[in-house]
This record gives sequence, structure tokens and C-alpha cells, in this order.
Amino acid sequence: MFPSCSNSRLEDIVGRNQHEYQIWHIGGGTFHKSACIAPTALIELGAILHPNSFVGANAHIGSGAIIGPAVTVGQLTKIGYNVALSNCTIGDSCIIHNGVCIGQDGFGFFVDEHGDMVKKPQLLKAMIGNHVEIGANSCIDRGSWRDTKIGDHSKIDNLVQIGHNVVIGKSCLICGQVGIAGSVTIGDNVTLGGRVAVRDHVSIVSKVRLAGNSCVTKDIKEPGDYGGFPAVAVREWRRQVARQQRALK
Repeated sequence: MFPSCSNSRLEDIVGRNQHEYQIWHIGGGTFHKSACIAPTALIELGAILHPNSFVGANAHIGSGAIIGPAVTVGQLTKIGYNVALSNCTIGDSCIIHNGVCIGQDGFGFFVDEHGDMVKKPQLLKAMIGNHVEIGANSCIDRGSWRDTKIGDHSKIDNLVQIGHNVVIGKSCLICGQVGIAGSVTIGDNVTLGGRVAVRDHVSIVSKVRLAGNSCVTKDIKEPGDYGGFPAVAVREWRRQVARQQRALK
């Protein structure tokens, strides 16, 4: 970690860094002295708050949670066990369940002139609104050309992947194992059934419902119910299924 340091120098650096971390008076968690924490926040034993992080009033940080540098957690928000937050802002009255990761790099690469795979810079943030609930082991990537955003009152089930630059509106419902590729834009009051897939750079208008296992391959511009692969209006999808069943007979 410090290849040019002698053992004594390394011990000095580690000791100084340790001295900058202190024990929080409610719950016994660890925080950096530059963190800004409301006096009523609960930080459980084993949680760590890194430099310049902010935790609002009556927030609850569970054991094993990592609150990265400059991360903001709003008031009355509950962070579950082993949650990892980096490069993100979490709003008020949210519930982030166990094992969630928010603000890590998105999956962005390109092939250079030598044929090598090169990583695209992922430098922006993930912005989570107020009253949002995110299920266990879901992942929300940080942005590259725009911030990733989740609107107020949206609810996300377990094991959901949301790629970089995705913008999701207010009061959306996203069921388990949904995968949303990068740079997708989703309006308000949209429901994605279990295992729905949305390809990159697609837009979905407000007040759309997608049946489970559907795959969105192009923009959806009209409110309504959709299903199938590729996703079409639900009546057309049902006709497709009926024709297939008749053909099989």
C-alpha cells in the first residue's frame, strides 16, 4: 500500500489515520472526525463513516455498512447491514435493505486503436430521492455523463440492477431481478414486473406497466400495459401467445 515507506513510517501513517476515526456515542460505530452527523443518528457497531460524509437526524446505520467519503444520508433513513454507499446522496425517510450497493462504477468500456479494452470514466453520482425503498442485494451504478437518479416514493425489490445514467421517475415500482441497462429514462408511475429487461438508451413514458419477463428494446411512447419480447401492447402480446399455442397444436 505504501511501497516507499519504511516500517516505522508506515506505522506512523496508519496510527495517524486511526486517530482520525472515533467511536459514535449512540451504537458504537466508527466515524471520521470530518463527518457531519446529527446527534440523534444511530450508528451501529461495525459501521464506518468516511471523511466528509453526512448523516441526518434520526438516521439508522446498520452494522457492517460503509458510508463512503462525501456521501449524504438523509434524516429518518435506515441503512441495513453490509450496505456499501459511495458517490451518492440518499434522501429522507428511505429504507436501504441489507447488502445494497449504490454509487459504484457503471459498466462502461470501449476498444481503443490497439484493440485493447479501455474503461470509460465514471465520475458522477447516484441520487436517491425521498421515501425510496431499495431491496436487498440490489445495485445502482453512479453516472458517467449524467447522474443516475431514482425519484421520490419509488420502490425497488431485491436483486435489481440499475445501470449508469439511468433516470427513474417518481412512484415507480420495480420488481425482483429487473435489469435496466445504462442511460435509460423512465417516467413516473411505471411498474416493471419481475425479471423485466430494458436495453440501453431506451425511454419509457409515464404510467406504463410491463408484464414479468418482458424485454423493452425500443422507446415506449404511450401509457398502457405491455408485455413480451420484444415488448408490445399487451393485447398484441396476448394475440401472439395465442397464435403460438395454436401453431404448436
